[in-house]
Amino acid sequence: MISIPHKAKQFLVLLVKLLIVGGAFYFIYDQLANNDKLDWQKFITLFRKNQSVLGISFILLLSVLNRYFEILKWQNLAKVIHEISGYEATKQVLAALTAGIFTPNGVGEYAGKALYYPKSEAKKVVFLNLICNGIQMILTVIFGIFGLMYFNSQYNVITSKTVAILFGGFMVILIVLFSLKKLKIKGYSIEKLIHKINEIPKSVHQKNILLGVLRYLVFSHQYYFLFLAFDVDLPYLTLMAAVTSVYFLASSLPTFQFLDFAVKGSVAIYFFGILGVNEWIVVFISTLMWFLNVVLPVILGSYFVLNFKTKSAA
Repeated sequence: MISIPHKAKQFLVLLVKLLIVGGAFYFIYDQLANNDKLDWQKFITLFRKNQSVLGISFILLLSVLNRYFEILKWQNLAKVIHEISGYEATKQVLAALTAGIFTPNGVGEYAGKALYYPKSEAKKVVFLNLICNGIQMILTVIFGIFGLMYFNSQYNVITSKTVAILFGGFMVILIVLFSLKKLKIKGYSIEKLIHKINEIPKSVHQKNILLGVLRYLVFSHQYYFLFLAFDVDLPYLTLMAAVTSVYFLASSLPTFQFLDFAVKGSVAIYFFGILGVNEWIVVFISTLMWFLNVVLPVILGSYFVLNFKTKSAA
């Protein structure tokens, strides 16, 4: 094996850090500067009309809470390996978010967190991160299905036949998966995965679910309050049903973190278009949600990426 001199290794690590941070900022700039649907003049006019220090502070607080609950989730799960402080959990979550912003479905986030642990713990870190993200996805599906059912009962966007086909297909997939739970692919099986999940203490799972629910309620209601700030006057249940439906359907589509607002925005335009909401308002709110909950944490995470030091193998 060719050994790399220490100075060259340090330079390569610095180069990777700069590429990650530089790439993240480039993608953010590109999406904000070259999006034809963003009418900044309309936004500035409405912002000046409705600006409120209390309102802005409240929306920012929801962004902080959204990321805070995610940090608590990771701190809770990471103690399966070893206890970490709140600061350490913050550092790992934000740096991993930055690393994952331009990777498909944020897969870079898994590698980002694993780098903070010895190589011997890498598989366990990836598995715990899967649990961390998995519960959020399950909650998105559960809330989304109920939201979609309510929205559909009001506006009949999906026929009963389509709902029956989708539900039937979902049940068939579940039956097939559980009937093949002992089937191994490269040494892994559903049965083994369930066993690994059960090895984690129930108290950790319970806290993970609670924090996941709190996080979901925070970011879905942040979406709701932004619509109120943009003078969208719709019944609470109708608006929340649309929001949960958008998150459910948008999360089901494979995408990159830096395109997240574009995907959610496209789905949101369809749903809120049915409700008669102006397209530019939907695009701006989707962009603001992305800016507040992805861009700002990525900016903070860039500091941790640039100050990252590799763990030695254990």
